[in-house]
Amino acid sequence: MEKLIRGVLNFKQNVYPQQKDLFGTLADDGQSPDVLFITCSDSRIDPNMVTGSAPGDLFICRNAGNIIPPHSNETGGMTASIEYAVAVLGVRHIIVCGHTDCGAIKGALDMTKLKGLPHVKEWLGHCRSAMEIVRERNDIPSDMCLGHEHLNEAIEENVLQQVQHLRTHPVVAAKLSTQKVSIHGWVYDIKSGGIRCCSHNSDTFNDFSEQYADIIARVGE
Repeated sequence: MEKLIRGVLNFKQNVYPQQKDLFGTLADDGQSPDVLFITCSDSRIDPNMVTGSAPGDLFICRNAGNIIPPHSNETGGMTASIEYAVAVLGVRHIIVCGHTDCGAIKGALDMTKLKGLPHVKEWLGHCRSAMEIVRERNDIPSDMCLGHEHLNEAIEENVLQQVQHLRTHPVVAAKLSTQKVSIHGWVYDIKSGGIRCCSHNSDTFNDFSEQYADIIARVGE
């Protein structure tokens, strides 16, 4: 707590005064983020640091495993947040960002290790399709757990499957049909700082600079 308290004091004394106009605008005009950023709760992920964004730029949703349950009539925090971000805030981009060394996906690889964690086990059930795809691709019997050597493959596949879940949400499906929303799948490498990406209609991950080459070219002009 001491570190956090020092941080708050520094924010009040140094950071806030330098950004006072920005915070004043946000307080008076409300938020209008362009991006809904869905990522893992892992403490090593800082969406604003990774993207170089400021307060008000990202509408951030976090949970174990960057999971997006498929749409249903049962209301949940993710469902409500997605609906609000798309229908009310009018975000134009949705990023589903996984990451290397993900503890949630490690758990999904071998659910037998989740004894005593019933809620975690149920939550990770939303990763099942990704795990089954990895199992099928590697010809692994259904009664066998996936090994750690399949972790990176499972992390990428989980992002792809959560993107598909996202498409089942009516408000997202509607905006996709009119091209008012774009979906991006990312995997952030904690050690290298690199990002691999795919679009919502692709199952292939590319290097960040390749995926966004046209935008990078414009920014560099």
